[in-house]
Amino acid sequence: MVAGGVGEQDGFGGYRAKLVETLRGKGIRDLAVLRAIQMVPRHLFVPESVRHRAYDDVALPIGNGQTISQPYVQARYLELIGLAGRARVLEIGSGSGYQTALLALLCDSVFGVERISGLAEASRAALQAAGISNSTVLVGDGTIGWRPFAPYDAILVAAASPEVPAPLLEQLAPGGRMVIPLGDRAGQTLTLVRREADGLKVSTIEDVRFVPLLGEFGFSS
Repeated sequence: MVAGGVGEQDGFGGYRAKLVETLRGKGIRDLAVLRAIQMVPRHLFVPESVRHRAYDDVALPIGNGQTISQPYVQARYLELIGLAGRARVLEIGSGSGYQTALLALLCDSVFGVERISGLAEASRAALQAAGISNSTVLVGDGTIGWRPFAPYDAILVAAASPEVPAPLLEQLAPGGRMVIPLGDRAGQTLTLVRREADGLKVSTIEDVRFVPLLGEFGFSS
């Protein structure tokens, strides 16, 4: 978990505070999640062309046909996953790296998988600029996870899948939680999967729309 120095005195604190109040107004209550959003410099994770909108509660394009998700949606992910501070987290579709940075403030270590090498490279640079030191980003097929560091206490999937990829279920630790959008390319339902002592528990949360999760156990290109 990293805290000191992230987002300090960068001139954007007021914008982040306004975003936090917007998220409070939409029902986000987890104080640790709100504190992470207050600290992480989102403007470092978006292209210069849309940087003036970095602290609006909207999704923004980041290139290669991908987006950085709406802050409200990312905050909902983090509330649902319920990190306790000592967790090891796998993030599938790490994209810009912004949610990776939020996770890094809420757990011990984050392992991100991004299939687009240009995005992975840019996210590593942004994470370093933001002062995040407990995250690692791999270029690869997110549908197969990242076995060397499994099992994971939490898995966040930031792209839509027709079903939960079997390798990700295998890498979810006992007591672990996974948040994933399930559905077709047109629309999905945000879904919480919990591995409990008596088996998997699945809860549907709300309708969402994400880019497709491409790979061996996801959508074909």
